[in-house]
Amino acid sequence: MERIASVEQLRLKFPGKDTLLFKDLSVSFYKGEKVLLLGPSGCGKSTLLQVLSGLIPHSVDIPMKAKHVQVPDNWGYVFQDPDSQFCMPFVDEEIAFALENIGVPREQMKGRIEELLKEVGLHLTPHTDIQTLSGGMKQRLALASVLALQPDVLFLDEPTAMIDDEGTESIWKTVKQIAHNKTVIIVEHKIEQVLDFVDRIILFNDHGEIIADGEAATVFHDYKDVIADQGIWYPGIWDEYVKQRKRRQPAVREDEVIRLERFQGYRNREVKIRVDQAIVQSGEWIAITGKNGAGKSTLLHALMKLIPTDGVYELFGKQSEQFKTLARLIAFVFQNPEFQFVTNSVWEEMAYSLRLEKRSKTEIAETVESLLQMFHLKEQQDQHPYQLSMGQKRRLSVAASIVSGQQIFLLDEPTFGQDAKNTFALLELLESYREQGATILMITHDENIVTHFATRRWVIEDGQLVSDEQLVTDHTKGALLSV
Repeated sequence: MERIASVEQLRLKFPGKDTLLFKDLSVSFYKGEKVLLLGPSGCGKSTLLQVLSGLIPHSVDIPMKAKHVQVPDNWGYVFQDPDSQFCMPFVDEEIAFALENIGVPREQMKGRIEELLKEVGLHLTPHTDIQTLSGGMKQRLALASVLALQPDVLFLDEPTAMIDDEGTESIWKTVKQIAHNKTVIIVEHKIEQVLDFVDRIILFNDHGEIIADGEAATVFHDYKDVIADQGIWYPGIWDEYVKQRKRRQPAVREDEVIRLERFQGYRNREVKIRVDQAIVQSGEWIAITGKNGAGKSTLLHALMKLIPTDGVYELFGKQSEQFKTLARLIAFVFQNPEFQFVTNSVWEEMAYSLRLEKRSKTEIAETVESLLQMFHLKEQQDQHPYQLSMGQKRRLSVAASIVSGQQIFLLDEPTFGQDAKNTFALLELLESYREQGATILMITHDENIVTHFATRRWVIEDGQLVSDEQLVTDHTKGALLSV
């Protein structure tokens, strides 16, 4: 078989870390292979993709040594964070930029752009401002831009992390059709969609060491206990988790926390989200669902007053305008965690809000140390937040947001990019806060979270809250009932 990409004796170390991420790692990939890199969050899967593509060290300056690195001649890369790969401000210009690089004549571009948008299920006017797109829509655009290059090798770093279930299935169907004769190297936590596509799995442990490399079915069969111990997603893990999970305790639901009436949020003076009426009480966990671009994130931005709003918006019985800052009442976690990082280390990021509140040095140190342990970020405490994996960034963004003990949590897909171990740990932490009376509004595409954690579901369609459904879990049967 023709070898198309490889590294020999790779050593890599992030600034601020005392240990190597990879120590003499050697691995090769061959023409036409479909390979899934599987491992816990932070084990180096995304970093390895960047080394194989040459992004490290040529574009991303990270100290590394290797006896040999073979980079493919013609490759395309879809990043975890789609914003990090866009070069142009508009959708059609972004794809045209890629087409221009491979010499497509100008007169053919319009038709090709429309074809690519259709292939990835992105139904919009081509000359649309990229910054107006939802995270899931941006991921579709990123894939379209890469497919425009007609690469021989595709590096796919969680290309559907922010996309709903229906869209995820559609995207992978497209990839499978287009890439049947290409080499595809994948990092993906939603493994159910790719197991019938990949012919090889490389399994990593949390130290970035390869512990298995072989056929997909063989790896899952022979290393199931190792996969479970490492906290990696595998088919059926939710069923096993639910069987072991402790019964939830009801929370007090007498206090009105949020009241909305004729509430609207605006972007560029245009109504982008509307809630005719809704009342939220303490101890509720509301799952906010809907298709990509429906307005879910915009709703949270409106509740946080990050965009102009009008209508009735009360918090704890008072008009929201009466509060000088909402951050003392509401913990807000962006869809893109990098939007909220303001310091140069993980430790300082967690301490930032506490310093603003003039907490004592002792209290700050104790709180931060506790959070580092709780969110499995102790080893990364001296690293810059931008150097973390996406899963680690998500955990840091949540930890830094809830540090002040707020009673309302607005969370925009906090579990994407997380391995199973950290997903369950985060959900159980949030559940413990809910049991103490905190209120959670979480955007999610994961129906398992809706089924096993939410007490209520809001459905957003075309910029409006169209369904408000009370949910009750029957713990004896594990079933979800609608009321």
